[in-house]
Amino acid sequence: MKLFISRPLPTAVIARAERSFDVDVREQTTPMTHDEMVNSLRDYDLVLPTLGDLYSAEVFNQARNIRAKMLANFGVGYNHIDVDAAKAQGIAVSNTPGAVTDATADTAMTLILMTARRAGEGERLVRVGKWEGWHPTQLLGQHVTGKTLGIIGMGRIGEAIAHRCHYGFGMDVVFFNRSPKETSIPARQLSSIEDVASSCDILVIALPGGASTHHLINAEVFAAMPSHAIFVNIARGEIVDEAALIRALDNGQIAGAGLDVYEFEPKVPDALVARENVTLLPHLGTATLEVRTAMGMLAVENLEAFAAGETLVSPV
Repeated sequence: MKLFISRPLPTAVIARAERSFDVDVREQTTPMTHDEMVNSLRDYDLVLPTLGDLYSAEVFNQARNIRAKMLANFGVGYNHIDVDAAKAQGIAVSNTPGAVTDATADTAMTLILMTARRAGEGERLVRVGKWEGWHPTQLLGQHVTGKTLGIIGMGRIGEAIAHRCHYGFGMDVVFFNRSPKETSIPARQLSSIEDVASSCDILVIALPGGASTHHLINAEVFAAMPSHAIFVNIARGEIVDEAALIRALDNGQIAGAGLDVYEFEPKVPDALVARENVTLLPHLGTATLEVRTAMGMLAVENLEAFAAGETLVSPV
C-alpha cells in the first residue's frame, strides 16, 4: 500500500513505515496546500497528516475519485480533519493520544514557572547586557508553591498537570469538566468555567480544539480571574479569544500569560510579543525526540493494523 507522510518525521518512524509500506515523505515543514491534500487523497492508499493539514469537507468533495482509505493523524488533536466528511467517504481516522500527555504537561509547568517567576523577562535582560547584578527588589515574581491551580478540561493532560502541581508544588486544584470526573488527586470540580477562573491563582486550558470549544475562553472568563492570576494555554489557540486576552492584559485584569499556541498560528500578535509579562513558546508542547517518535510509531501502528484488517489502536 502507498503511504503519504505530510512532513518529515523522526528517522525511526520513517524506517518503520518503510518496512510496511511504499512511502513518500513530503520534504516541506509547512502545512500542505489545498491541492496537495486533494492529490494525497487521490494518489495514495494511506495518509499520515500533521497539525495544520486542513482536511476540510471541501477537500474531500473536490478529491472525488478518492483512493485513500485511512488518515492516521500525527497528534492527539484532530480538529483540522473533518472526521464526518472523511467517514462519509469511507475513510478511517486515527490519532495519537497518550503519547503526548507527559510532554504537554511538562510544557504547562514550564509556562507556569516562567510566567510566575518572570524568567523570560530575566533571560532577555541578561542577553541584551542590561543586567546590573542582584538586588533585593529585582524582577519580583509570584510564588507558585501552595497556590490554587484551575484547570479547564480534566482529561489525560489536565490530570497530568494537576498531578504535577499538587504533588510537586503543594497546590490546591479546582477544575471544570463538561462531565463529572473522578480524579486521582484531591481536586474540586466546580460548576462553571467562570467559577474556576475566579477561584484560582493560575488558570490552565487543557481542552480539545474544534467548533464546540471555539472562543470558550473569552472576556467573561478573564473578567472573573483575580488581578494577580496568570493564564496558561497549552491546548489549541482558537479556544481563546485572543483579542479578549490582549484587552485583559492591557487593562490589568490579569497579571500575565504563558502561551504555547495561538489563535492564528503561526501569527502572534505584536501586542503579545511586546508584553514582558507574557511568555511565548513556538508550540513546543510535544517537542521531544522521544515523544515525537512515540507519536509517529503509534500513527504507523494504526496504519499497520488497518492494512492487516485489524481494529485500529486509537480510532477517532
